[in-house]
Amino acid sequence: MATSVPRLPEGRLVETRQRGWVNPYAGLNAFDFFRQAPSPELAAYVEHFWVVTWTDLAEPYEQRIVSHPTVNMTITQDFHRIAGVIRGGFSYTMRDSGRVLGTRFRPGGFRPFLGGPVSQLTGRFVEISEMYGAAGAALVEQVLAEPDARAAIALIERFLRSLGPNQDPTAEEVAALVAMVESDMSMTRVDELAARSGRSVRSLQRLFRDYVGVGPKWVIRRFRLHEAAERVHRGIDLATLAAELGYTDQAHLTRDFTAAVGMPPAAYARLGSQA
Repeated sequence: MATSVPRLPEGRLVETRQRGWVNPYAGLNAFDFFRQAPSPELAAYVEHFWVVTWTDLAEPYEQRIVSHPTVNMTITQDFHRIAGVIRGGFSYTMRDSGRVLGTRFRPGGFRPFLGGPVSQLTGRFVEISEMYGAAGAALVEQVLAEPDARAAIALIERFLRSLGPNQDPTAEEVAALVAMVESDMSMTRVDELAARSGRSVRSLQRLFRDYVGVGPKWVIRRFRLHEAAERVHRGIDLATLAAELGYTDQAHLTRDFTAAVGMPPAAYARLGSQA
């Protein structure tokens, strides 16, 4: 990813670490990327907006993503859809010139816009117009016609506010628990998270399926894979890394890593050293 980050008004730019992007620096000069925080009215639901732009690519560029436990609404010329949590890795190929504008919801934050368990979206892509009818189709048309990314974000914000979501204290609880898992690398088991949350393991599992779309074990493992992808570039011994991240052994980490990233840790470490 390009490291240049456009300046945005009102100090609403948020951190741009591309955690979950497989080898983002391979296309360092190919495109630009920024994230913008939501307005206060949507901060309970939206984590941030993200924009990727590219111009006159000499050849197609494929970016692989190891997904987060979040719902995303994505609008580009190729597609305009809502993505539930994707358990495996997935990729997007950029060609010529274009822009992708995404809305990443907070864990649990999309439930008020769905009106039902987020697990019904897990592993699925649903057209915005299919979910929101004519209003959704109009949003897509307006966003694609708007050349200024910040103005396009404002259109999305207006649309989301028009849906009249009701703030949900349980969604706030879920977002806090997911943030705890992401920030505390020592938490590697569901029973540890249950103890911290004051819930039983079964209650926690139901809560995560309803609000996040996947269980807490998957969330823990996914964040540990993100951590592993960053740390293998530093030359950390895989057996040590596996133990620190709660895997039974190095082979267990290698299997999970390869399934999500598309290559084993050793190959990924070499790939990073070439960037």
